[in-house]
Amino acid sequence: MFTVDNTLTALKAFASELQEHKAYLSDLDTPIGDGDHGFNMSRGAVALEEALNEENFENVSDIFKTAAKTFMSQIGGASGPLYGTAMLEMAKASQETAEPAPIIEAGLKGIQKRGQAITGDKTMIDVWEPVVEAIQKQEISEALIDEAVQATEPLRAKKGRASYLGDRSVGHIDPGAMSSGYLFKVMLKAGVFDE
Repeated sequence: MFTVDNTLTALKAFASELQEHKAYLSDLDTPIGDGDHGFNMSRGAVALEEALNEENFENVSDIFKTAAKTFMSQIGGASGPLYGTAMLEMAKASQETAEPAPIIEAGLKGIQKRGQAITGDKTMIDVWEPVVEAIQKQEISEALIDEAVQATEPLRAKKGRASYLGDRSVGHIDPGAMSSGYLFKVMLKAGVFDE
């Protein structure tokens, strides 16, 4: 379940992952997007780390609200609003429960509503949806997260800039799926999904 400690640990680790892999994420984005996913996410990650270190949080919802505000204001393109919406919906859900499945499912629904994408469109949803299902079945693992990320490679993009490429979008991992994979792996390591 989400606690103040493991949520802070996970989001700070997510910020570190984004900074460490910014070049790789942008490389993934270069053939099918603007080539800036990693650099955009990294800018948000630096701001997120600062924001999380500045406050003393008493509940999980406020942590997600801070993350939402930071991502929306600091990350350009589609990623800022999508991650920001996910964090905002997770903030709302965490006022009702500490269980990870309904909280992350709320984030997924926020992304779906904002991005109008469905599974198979080659977006971050292709990772969020199987992760939610795996958490519900208590089968979440690093291998499952990796598999969901890799499964975007053979897909033809149907949303965003990558969709303009048609069949040429096939053969590339979706950068939003990869950054989402980092998020769920740090949650796993932080113990969010432990019973």
